[in-house]
Amino acid sequence: MNIGILLALSAALAYGAADFIGGVGSRRYSSWQVVLVGQAAGALVMLVAGLTLPGRPATADFAWALLAGVGSATGSIFLFRGLARGRMGLVAPISAVGAAVLPVLVGVALGERPSWLAWIGVLAALPGIWLVSRETTSDRPARTRGPLVDGAIAGAGFGILFIALGQISADAGLLPLAANQLIGAILTIVTATSLRQPWRPGRGVLGWGSVSGVLGASGTLAFVVATGATSLGIAGVLASLYPAVTVLLAAGVLGERIGTGQRMGIGICTLAVAVLALG
Repeated sequence: MNIGILLALSAALAYGAADFIGGVGSRRYSSWQVVLVGQAAGALVMLVAGLTLPGRPATADFAWALLAGVGSATGSIFLFRGLARGRMGLVAPISAVGAAVLPVLVGVALGERPSWLAWIGVLAALPGIWLVSRETTSDRPARTRGPLVDGAIAGAGFGILFIALGQISADAGLLPLAANQLIGAILTIVTATSLRQPWRPGRGVLGWGSVSGVLGASGTLAFVVATGATSLGIAGVLASLYPAVTVLLAAGVLGERIGTGQRMGIGICTLAVAVLALG
């Protein structure tokens, strides 16, 4: 199996675990506090690692990191807003598929030409991501326009995150990734303040946010390295499998039920990964 595929799957594993821990923490504290602590912790880890193992970042690398931070913050903000409206079964799958589709389209526009087997894997993964992201209970039929927009914007934000991370040069080191996390933290504070949401973290939230942030930063690092070993489109699709990890952790740790559609989605995603590995 290509090392890029393994790293992209590692990114999905880290992102999914980060979302699970952050989600559990958000049941006890404000999600804004958890997100802020997570981004700050990720920035600190990347900064220390970047100073210890310096690379050769160019101005363009920091520019892409800035865009990645904007995408990350935008995706998180609109995803949380959509989930706050109680429309998880609509918002989550749209955001996950959007995060997968955009890197594929941009990769093709930049000249990437995946094999026909890789295309089959990519196209098979999209409905799998949709199914695994859905809630086990159905949504209320009324007022779907707002959550639909939230999901679409969140997906675009995460897609931009993946695209921008894929443009950071291989020898840039970790300082641009620290900048990405820091920008996300600053935008979270600005947005939460404008919406009059509690963002100042207390002592109790530090553990949840820090673990989630370090896992998220690890996922970002794995994704950046993955894009140097495989195409942006394939890496983006595989990293977008993170909801499957969150669902499986929720089932194994919290005893939450996995719906029939989610089981089908996990099976489809598994087959898609196998096809991508062969491609």
